[in-house]
Amino acid sequence: MPEYNTMELMISVAARELENGATCGVGTGAPCAAAMLAQKTGAPDLMILFEAGGINPELPEMPISVGDTRTSYRASMAGSMSDAMGFCSRGFVDYTFLGGAQIDMYGNLNSTVIGDHARPKVRFPGSGGANDFASFCWRIMVMTPQDTKRFVEKVDFLTTPGWLDGGDTREQAGLPPGTGPYKIITDMAVMDFEPESKRMRIISVNPGYSVNDVQDNCGFELRVAEKLSDTKPPGEEELRVLREEVDPYGYVIGR
Repeated sequence: MPEYNTMELMISVAARELENGATCGVGTGAPCAAAMLAQKTGAPDLMILFEAGGINPELPEMPISVGDTRTSYRASMAGSMSDAMGFCSRGFVDYTFLGGAQIDMYGNLNSTVIGDHARPKVRFPGSGGANDFASFCWRIMVMTPQDTKRFVEKVDFLTTPGWLDGGDTREQAGLPPGTGPYKIITDMAVMDFEPESKRMRIISVNPGYSVNDVQDNCGFELRVAEKLSDTKPPGEEELRVLREEVDPYGYVIGR
């Protein structure tokens, strides 16, 4: 079995979720690496969309921001943020990758403040396009390290809607039916959400970890799928493409 690091595992797992012909809204960093890896392996016709307006580019190498000129290289459209968000609101974007300082059991995200909003302990950049992506894209995925400070029972500020309070509360709030959090990919496990309650649950555990490890590094009780699996580690070809073609300078994977 080839050696790999945590980031390479997470990127490989995320890339496998992106089927050929789908549309994926990404930011820079690990989400972009996952989309590029998917394009170069099992999903050559995956359409990548950047928040700043680059639509379906032929990425020559890893961009350093969503506004990098490489995000529009030989693109179908070099548009604006309003164009990108318009595609989302019209239901044209199948997947998006999001993140934040906190995530709760229903997949709600906080990227605004830690503590009281008026007098926060820490202030973060805020939503950017995350609220729009989460509100209108069909499937939301999150790639994040797992610990009790990040996985919390209740987010300090609701920047980005997940399943809100569970059940059908997302739809009751007026968000499009069928949209919502899909997979949470961490350094320890892969989680999805129960169909009825919308509670986060473990569906596979990464090599070297157990269900207890995952639970011990989470600030709320996780559900566990009846058919729990082991996360498939990255293969030799996935690692070669990731290291040589997607991120040869190690900006994201750190090699």
